[in-house]
Amino acid sequence: ETLAVAVGSRSHLVSTDAVVERAWYRNITMHVFHFLVDLLCVKGIRDTQCGFKLFTRAAAQRLFTGLHIERWAFDVELLFLCQHHGIAVREENVTWHEVDGSHLSLFGSSLQMLKDLVRIRLMYLSGVWS
Repeated sequence: ETLAVAVGSRSHLVSTDAVVERAWYRNITMHVFHFLVDLLCVKGIRDTQCGFKLFTRAAAQRLFTGLHIERWAFDVELLFLCQHHGIAVREENVTWHEVDGSHLSLFGSSLQMLKDLVRIRLMYLSGVWS
């Protein structure tokens, strides 16, 4: 069976009202996070955090059994593993609207996600995780 993953992407909405109307600090946080993800873990995927992900059975069995991150950055680890194992990933544009009530603690969650990005990078590169 083919190993493949499709991920939803909201990156085509960056210059639309959906993002422009957000608080300036949320947009800065988003751009910094995307830069760090691309620098440390996952190259070429514009939106790692969109919840829309579709896996072939073989890809899901290979990827989900070895996850270590259990917080918001688990998506980054999944996509890191796809690239690490040579599993094809296709990004598809999705329609998205921000929903009230879905909030993170900006400071606390940002620090945790930064720690998780560094953990992903270091643990896999050092061979502690495989």
